[in-house]
Formats: sequence, C-alpha cells, structure tokens
Amino acid sequence: MLGRTGSVGLLCRFSSTSPPPEISRLHYPASSGSRKEVRQLSPAQVNQKLKANEYSHTIPRGSASHGVLGFHSNMLPSNQPGEDRRSSATFLPGHGGLMFGVFDGHAGPFCAHAVSQRLFYYMAVAMLPLRTLSELERAVEEERPVPPLLEWHKHPQDHSDTDGGEASAYSLRNYWQERLEEEEEEEEEDDSRVSSALVSAFRRLDYDLSVEAQVYLSRRTDLHGEAVSQSSPLRVVLSGCTACVAYISGGTIRLANLGDSRAVLGVQDANGRWSALSLTNDHNAQNPDELQRILGEHPPSEQRTVIRHERLLGQLLPFRAFGDVRFKWSVEMLNRVYETRHDILSALGEALRTPPPHYLTPPYLSAQPEVTWHRITPADKFLVLATDGLWEVMHRQMVIQLVAQQLTGLQQQRPIIPGTGMTLGGLQHLLLERKGRALSELEDQNAATHLLRHALGDDGYGAVAPNRLAKMLSLPTDLARRYRDDITITVIYLNEPNM
Repeated sequence: MLGRTGSVGLLCRFSSTSPPPEISRLHYPASSGSRKEVRQLSPAQVNQKLKANEYSHTIPRGSASHGVLGFHSNMLPSNQPGEDRRSSATFLPGHGGLMFGVFDGHAGPFCAHAVSQRLFYYMAVAMLPLRTLSELERAVEEERPVPPLLEWHKHPQDHSDTDGGEASAYSLRNYWQERLEEEEEEEEEDDSRVSSALVSAFRRLDYDLSVEAQVYLSRRTDLHGEAVSQSSPLRVVLSGCTACVAYISGGTIRLANLGDSRAVLGVQDANGRWSALSLTNDHNAQNPDELQRILGEHPPSEQRTVIRHERLLGQLLPFRAFGDVRFKWSVEMLNRVYETRHDILSALGEALRTPPPHYLTPPYLSAQPEVTWHRITPADKFLVLATDGLWEVMHRQMVIQLVAQQLTGLQQQRPIIPGTGMTLGGLQHLLLERKGRALSELEDQNAATHLLRHALGDDGYGAVAPNRLAKMLSLPTDLARRYRDDITITVIYLNEPNM
C-alpha cells in the first residue's frame, strides 16, 4: 500500500511499582516452587543480545538528504513480547523529507504496532498537495499502479507488514477523499501548514482506529468461541501507545509528540562543548501545563478524581496516547465491550477488564500531538528519539555525551610526539593507525547500541561495569520488567560529523 521497502514508561503503565532491589544473585521461581538459578550471559552472548535489533542507514548526499547524514537505531525489549516499535522512512513525493518515530506501547504491543505501520501514510496524505492526491485517486479508480509515497528503512527482523489490511487501506483512502473535498489549497505559511498536517494525521489515525474497532464490534458480537486475531481492531484500541515522530525536510526538524517519549538535540559549541536541547515536552503529571489542561477539561466536581497518584483516573501514566479507548469511549460503548467481548478481555490484564473508576465525563485522553519545530544549524550534530525506558535510567546530558563520544571516537590518549628523524609520511601513517585502533576499540559502532550498553551497565562513573551489564541482560522476563522498561532509540545524524 503506497510504500516500498528500501534496500535496506514505567514498567507497567497501569499500576504502580516499588523500586527494584539491587541485583545480587540471579534466580527465579521454577515451576515446582523451588528457586532456580539463572545462568549469567557470557560477553559474547551479551553483545549478541545487545546488537540483535541494531540497524543503521546512510542517506545519500544532496538536496534529498534534507540535512540528514544517516541514522542508527536499536531496540531492547523487556516485556515478552516487546511493546515498543520504531519506524523510519523517506517521504518520496514533491520536496520529500525523512520520517522517524518511536512508539511506546502499553497493555500489549497491538496499538504501537498498528500506529508504527500506518501513521507515516497519514502524515504523507496530510502533507500532499491536493493535485497530487487527485492524481492518486484517479490511479486507484482506474486500477493503475499507484506510485509509492514512502520508502521504508527497516531492520530485517522488524515487523514489516507495511501494507496493512483492507480496513486500513479503506480508511486511508477515505482520508484523502475528504481532503479532496476541500475547495482550495490552504495558503498558510509552510511551518504552520506542516504543523496543521501533523496534528490532522495523528487525530485522524486515532479516529479511524476507533471507528474500525466499533465496526468490528458491531459485526462480531454474535460470534462465540472464534479465535481472536491479535491484530483485531478492537484489541488494537484496547491497548495504547505514545508516539514521538520527527519529520525532517529542507533543513528543518518538526516534532509531533504524544506522551512521554522524548526528542533531544545534541549541540556542540565553538569550543567543542556539548549540550542537550530538549525539543519535546512530556505529557504526564510532571508537566504542570498538562495537569492544568486535563483539569480544565472536566467539571470542578472531578478535580480530585481526574488525576490520582499522578495517573489519569488513577491508572494511566501518559496523558496523551493513541488507542486506550477505555479513556475515550462513552460509558454505553464500553459496557457493550465488557458485556459481549469476553474472548478479548480475557487476554488482557485484570485492571483492563472493567471501566476506570470515576468515569463520568469522557473523553479523558487525547491523541492530539504537541508540535514543535527547529531549524538545523551547523552546531546541531544529532537528534536522539527514545522511548521513556531510556530517559528513566539516563539523564539527557549523559545521553548526549555518550553519543558524542561514539560519534567522534575520542579516547583518552597521550599526544604523539614525533621522534628524531620521523618523516611527515611516517607521522601521517602513525596518526591513521591510531585512529583505526581507537575506532576498533569502541565496542559499538552503532550509537543506539552504545547507549543501551551504558543504560544497563552504568557503573555510576560514566563507564560500563561488564558484570552488572551481564546480570541485567540475564534476567528472565518476569524479573527484567522490575528493573527496566522496553527501550527503543533512534539517533539521527545531522550536518557533517565531527571526525
């Protein structure tokens, strides 16, 4: 569907958890009730696990690069299956651009998966000129090949059903048909137009996911005992996800953020010092503006119940998200789900099988992103997109310092002092040899993997403790979730690398 593949939060969002204990001996309860010791991974196994999902891609130089040199990405699941997703693609028509996104799922991976596959198409439709959409519609009507909108950049093991299903294609076509009903192209300035398009794409996809689930519900309530697909529309919207998306075009970064994943820019000043510039805001109880927004959307009588224990209705950490219709649909619609779809509800956590408490004036949850933009300057070297699993364990300044370390390949070395009789050619050979040795000594050529290694193995002094890293990666799933969340990272390189 309109695309091609290129060559290519807290541990539980619905319940509070106590801080994890310090790791000492690794063991977990066996099925018989006895305690079974976990074998610690070897260094080779540690590297294999850390690098299993790493991916890198170089963008060809020229106007089509839009100020992007390439990117590194990686994912490390904690849940089984992992609930995070990532996407990256080139937007092909017109002036084009590059799209990157990280998606943090909760109550299962279903919503994050659907959004990661579909959102970029909605963004493309929202930004395309009406004349291009008209040509697209004529091609579909005449059953001619449709030119691709996106070129995907994917890890071979990433979930790759980019074409989606019949319902998703139908919904997307409806979206562009409604855009074609607009009388004329809006005359807004570019930044304002793109911002409006991003908001429209997010809101429309969330709306379509909801409508598809309601259609599914009305058609299948009389069926019993049938196996339920994990990608069924209803299961998608009963789960949820946050999204942090960067659209980079013409040397400008535009961020559309929904929830508590983050985008942080690595900036290097003229003296070589690095700083971290946040380009997004978290949508949770730590953001006073978000608190006031939520409280202002509901009657004064609900002031004590809308936000409880820093969670929406006492249950959900992010205040904006795709899906999560338990915080959006009417009471009548939710009761219909609870009364008829025990097949789906039985697979969900106990907290999700009943309506949230004090559910009086829905909707409580929004899928409207906060859109910001930043013009790339020569000092801007890279952009880090990551789900909250990274930011919970690592400060943004440390993240920037570590990527800068990986980018430059710098290590503490004594300066070379030429010996008597050393020629210029000999000195050049020595410098090249040292540079090659320094790069080979870096454990990770992928910056996202470099961040994962430090996030799990940090010794408290900026270095990695191999034993701690091995212990963290050796934990079985039921224990790993007590120590960390799923972590997904994409590092986007801008301008010329400082090598």
